[in-house]
Amino acid sequence: MAIERTLNDIDLQILDLLQSNAREAQVDIAKAVGLAPSAVQERIKKLEARGALRGYIADVDPKVLGLGLLAFVAVRTDEASSENRIAELLCTHPEVLEVHHVAGDDCYLIKVRARDAEHLGQMLRTRFARIPGVRSTRTTIVLETVKETSRLPIVKREAATVLAIAKPEVRA
Repeated sequence: MAIERTLNDIDLQILDLLQSNAREAQVDIAKAVGLAPSAVQERIKKLEARGALRGYIADVDPKVLGLGLLAFVAVRTDEASSENRIAELLCTHPEVLEVHHVAGDDCYLIKVRARDAEHLGQMLRTRFARIPGVRSTRTTIVLETVKETSRLPIVKREAATVLAIAKPEVRA
């Protein structure tokens, strides 16, 4: 990917700091990376323009909104793999947080938030099953979330180079 190749260690540090706290003051970011605040501001604008930094979000607790049930729904379709009509229709539902086209027996894997099991069942019956081309769904309800993050691992270039070059020692 072209974006990855154009990022240097300072860009990666800035991205990592913003992932930790998107509201971090540019003055604090500048101190952390050793640049002037104006230089950090310019780098952030360039990261946004290149699409490396796609946005800033608030991490809202779903339970506060009454959406405490999390489920993953595997969707099988009759759709040709090159079409995205069903995926686009699945994306229109606000409770659908993610839609992934997957390899295997199923065509799509979607992440859904609902109030409760009844609400989830209603969505499955009245919304998803009624989409033309949806053959079947298989649902997994989450009992407990151990880890859920959108934070990506960011490794400095020099560290990544060392990791790529280092080979495990083989003992006979």
